Amino acid sequence: MRLKDSYTLPAAADMHVHLRNAPGPIAALVTPTIRKAGIDTVFVMPNLAPRPVVSVAEALAYQRSLQALDPDVTYLMSLYLHESITPDEIRKAKAAGIAGVKAYPRGATTNSQWGVVSFEPFDEVLRAMEEEGIVLNLHGEVPSSAADGVTVMNAEARFLPVLRGLVDKYPRLKIVLEHCTTADAVEAVRSLGENVVGTITAHHLSLLVDDWSANVHHYCKPSAKTPEDRRALLNAVVTSNGKFFLGTDSAPHDITAKKGKGNTAAGVFTQPYALGYVLTALEEALERGDIPESSLSSADSRDEAVLRGFLSEYGRRFYGLPPATRQIRLMRGTATVAESLKGEEGVEVVPFRAGEQTWGVEWL
Repeated sequence: MRLKDSYTLPAAADMHVHLRNAPGPIAALVTPTIRKAGIDTVFVMPNLAPRPVVSVAEALAYQRSLQALDPDVTYLMSLYLHESITPDEIRKAKAAGIAGVKAYPRGATTNSQWGVVSFEPFDEVLRAMEEEGIVLNLHGEVPSSAADGVTVMNAEARFLPVLRGLVDKYPRLKIVLEHCTTADAVEAVRSLGENVVGTITAHHLSLLVDDWSANVHHYCKPSAKTPEDRRALLNAVVTSNGKFFLGTDSAPHDITAKKGKGNTAAGVFTQPYALGYVLTALEEALERGDIPESSLSSADSRDEAVLRGFLSEYGRRFYGLPPATRQIRLMRGTATVAESLKGEEGVEVVPFRAGEQTWGVEWL
């Protein structure tokens, strides 16, 4: 079974992106590609370096810098959960329209050295977030530790008890388990209340552990895992009912950080072609039999309902945003993924599936 050759859909919302420091050469290169993908709203991650975004003033300044690069995108801003944040800052964040607070377990991923060791010291902050309706966004892994038997393959599973503990302690807190990669994570999100949802990236719908172990441009955290885990993610997309929505975790790194000496930077850059990657992954899943044909039937417009919900409607609804006002048309095989994107100061970023044909996007 193939998907249709074109789809007319509401503009997409990407609820997890990395745009890097703005002003800065990488932000200048990748921010203008958001709308190229058919996306008009993004939730921006705060793990900048050398200093993360920990105050309302910093978040708003960052937002202004991004708006200068493309004013036609809605940038939902976030704070980095840090020991300097107070309940009063949370209340200021709500008044300023800050959408969420991102928690990184210390040492788990890029720029997480300022992150959380335990959630206990943040009790008052989390209760203020619960009261104000500000979302807690969780990087759902524990740090790798040979002593504790933790690797990239089980780091997410080891985190799930932490998620359940937070839900028990703060039952009204809105929580996003970001970039789910395992069947266990999908089941955990499904088992918890309506305040708990998960995001799924475009690349985790395609990749397996063997793919990233052989290609630095496929390496990310959390890492892609087994065929069973990928199958669970794909089925979560087509049966979401609002529990799962798009958060690409698009993470641009200069090519020297991916292929240079030392540790390889974790991150897959998908921003300019994100929706095409999702449609390709779904079609490949149909061919493999990973998802039933009935889940994307065009006869009853099930395919369009799945795509509208996952790519646009569910994320906006969870964050309390109105529906998209613009539409896009996705067209099979009318675009080719660039071999690389080159910007100022010699910056070069390689996108996922470089050189492959993909779906084109037209704004209506």
